[in-house]
Parts: sequence; C-alpha cells; structure tokens
Amino acid sequence: MSTPEHVGEGGYVPPPAPTGVPRASVELSLAPHAAPLDEDATEQVAGDIGPTGRPLRFVPDPPLVAHHGPAKILAICNQKGGVGKTTSAINLGAALAEYGRRVLLVDFDPQGALSVGLGVQPHQLDQTIYNVIMERNVGVQDVIMRTPVDEMHLLPSNIDLSAAEIQLVSEVGREHTLVRTLRPVIDQYDYVLVDCQPSLGLLTVNALAAADGVLIPLECEFFSLRGVALLIDTIEKVRERLNPKLEITGILATMYDPRTLHSREVMARVVEAFGDVVFDTVINRTVRFPETTVAGEPITRWAPRSAGAKAYRALAREVIAR
Repeated sequence: MSTPEHVGEGGYVPPPAPTGVPRASVELSLAPHAAPLDEDATEQVAGDIGPTGRPLRFVPDPPLVAHHGPAKILAICNQKGGVGKTTSAINLGAALAEYGRRVLLVDFDPQGALSVGLGVQPHQLDQTIYNVIMERNVGVQDVIMRTPVDEMHLLPSNIDLSAAEIQLVSEVGREHTLVRTLRPVIDQYDYVLVDCQPSLGLLTVNALAAADGVLIPLECEFFSLRGVALLIDTIEKVRERLNPKLEITGILATMYDPRTLHSREVMARVVEAFGDVVFDTVINRTVRFPETTVAGEPITRWAPRSAGAKAYRALAREVIAR
C-alpha cells in the first residue's frame, strides 16, 4: 500500500473517496427527488411510560471523546431475515457519528444490502471484504470507503463473500478470520458495526467471535420471537468456546405498530422474557425507511427531525451508555 500524503491524528488515514465507483441511481422512478418534510415526533422524557410498557430510564447525552479507539465491535445479528438488521446498522452508525464517534460499518452479508443502503452498487466493486479475507496482498485499508456521513466508513461486500463460507471451512482458525481482518483498524474507530447475514452459518459465527456485544433486532411479530431462543443458544456456545467476552448488548424491538394488539402482545412477551436487556428505544413502522434505502442515505440525514431519526439517536445514546 502506498504511503499517503496526508496523515490524520494518531496516524489515522481517512479512506479515499470512491472514485469511479458506480452509485445507486437516484433517477429510478421509485427514488424520492427531495427529502420529505420533517414530521416532529413527540418527545418522551425519563419516567414516562415508553412503548415497552416500562418507565423510560434516564440516559445522559454522550460525553465528547478526546481521541478515537480502540473500537467496540457490535454484531447486529438475527438469523431471521427482514427484521431491520441493515436499517439499524446504517442508522445507528449515523447517529453514533452525530455524537462524535468514528464508526466503521462492516457489510458481512453476501447480499450486500448494507452497501446498497449507502448508495453503492456492490456487484460492480472490484474489491470487497472478500478480497481482504482471501487475498494476502489486499489490506483492509485498501477497501474501506467513505459514506455520505462524516466519520462513518464502510467495508463493503457483494455476492463473492458467499464463496468465503466454503473456502474457509478447511482453514485453521476459520472462526477468527474476521477479527484478524479488523485488527489493523480497531484503534482508528470507536465502534465497528457488523451487519450479519440472516443465518447462523460460519460468517455469522465469525462476527460473533470478533464482537464485544450482540445487538439483536427483533421484529414485533410472532415468528421473530420464536427464533430468538436459537440465536441466544448460538451466542452462548460462541461465548463458551470462542469468545468469552461476548455479551448481549441489547434487544431492539423493530417494526412496531402500537395500533395493533399483536405488536403490543409480542412487545410484552419480549420484555417479560428478557427484562432490562430490551432497549427502551423502539423502532416504529414508517414509510421513511424504504425511502432512505432508495436515496442511499441514513434517516438522520434524509429526514433528520422524523420519529425514526429521533429513535435511532435515542438508541445511540443507550448503546454508548451501555
């Protein structure tokens, strides 16, 4: 890797802007042409009864950081698809960056949804996290990209990553491949958020083996609730055999619709089963999230005063406090 001309504080080298990388088209008929009008969300304060049915706990504003790193690695994981893992990774990362934290988003799903959600066309990338894992001459610094959010960077992925799961089977220490990949940049970030694929295969085990904590997005729907026990069993096995420091950072209720009895019943069951592990922050269903995916921006930039943006800022405060 060539020596950079400008080096930031602590030897940190900002990743180059992705020149020549095709970005998601905003001329599609689905794409919004301008940010929507902001809808002000009703502010709740500590002591109010929140959507979880508990009084909201007081969470202070995060303190400023004097320097960056070493990073806390959070795996955003649930083997069920469509529960809001990628949406939560993008928007939590953007909210953490608003609070002065330097964030690296790791797209560890061969579908590349995290990359698409930030305006990148993953199938047209020459190098992704797959190349870092499988090719000795490719360093992680060579592949990290900037995003539309200052202090939030992306380690992209595409369908090539699906081959890694097969190729790593015969490797020594295959469960620790991701942690070895991230080690050179851990000291440059405050948070590394790993967006896992919807399975409990080798890639997900790698993410859990590298992580300090697991954030579990849980759709407020019965079938999502059924799968959490299997995920927690996997987390406990990884803790016992591979990563003793692994903890469940929190369970995040997503796609919550307070108007339906079913959502409220599932929420009550989750809180009853997991108690304080469940975040006070709840992510409601809203049309804003599909819009942000097409726009290639987090909701904190697309609709900064919306209820969704405020919810992810509240989640960021809880994550920092934990």
